[in-house]
Amino acid sequence: MAVIVVTDSSSRLPAELAARHGIRVVPLHVLVDGTDLRDGIDDIPDDIHERTASTAGATPAELGALYEQALRDSDGDGVVAVHLSAALSSTFNAAQQAAQDCGGPVRTIDSRSAAMGTGFVAVAAARAAAAGGDLDAVGAAAEAAVRSGHGFIVVQRLDNLRRSGRIGGAAAWLGTALSLKPLLRIDDGKLVLAQRVRTASKAVMAMQDRVCELVGDGSASIAVHHVADPAAAVELAAALQSRLPGCDEPIVTDLGPVLALHVGAGALAVVVSL
Repeated sequence: MAVIVVTDSSSRLPAELAARHGIRVVPLHVLVDGTDLRDGIDDIPDDIHERTASTAGATPAELGALYEQALRDSDGDGVVAVHLSAALSSTFNAAQQAAQDCGGPVRTIDSRSAAMGTGFVAVAAARAAAAGGDLDAVGAAAEAAVRSGHGFIVVQRLDNLRRSGRIGGAAAWLGTALSLKPLLRIDDGKLVLAQRVRTASKAVMAMQDRVCELVGDGSASIAVHHVADPAAAVELAAALQSRLPGCDEPIVTDLGPVLALHVGAGALAVVVSL
């Protein structure tokens, strides 16, 4: 058969892309009004980021069930499981436990990223599997994609960031930065402050500039994400495509309910895989 790639719903892989590469997706969870909702399966309110809600990773039991089925379907060739950064979610630790309990060849990969930063790693792994790579080769392709990934995000509001507790080293400025539109970046799996900007438009332009500096005259895979602002995401994607003619058209998707709860309405993000 072939090695099968698994990821989680935070990867924001478009359904068509996941299906094309045979990537299997386990849902993460949103807990709202006492109800446990599965991302990508259950109906989750579009305004979830405005509500009092929390998130939870996939459980070892959920992951184990998916891994075991994938192992059977691979005829024992193995599974490579690519998940949301361990610094941002409990899912990766649960994945390690599930892989150990499976007793079969399951390789877990910490994407050290989020959204399509995770998705691009899963796609790289799936391409290696489709090319006939064994478990080591597919795992190596995933690890190489982890190292080539970069992510940036501009947030419009700070309330969600304060509640999330997932912004490294931000406590000192979150309390006083009422007028700031911070540009954040993903650094070794953590969200950290990249730049303080006074207006949203300047923050988005600063994000564009950083992406263009990274890509230069080369090519890269790019995804643009948003929370409740698809028009701004389309506009940003068009601007990047114009400035980076060597790149394919960016993928544009929402950030999904799990990530939206942590960054709030109006957030825009760009993920690059070099």
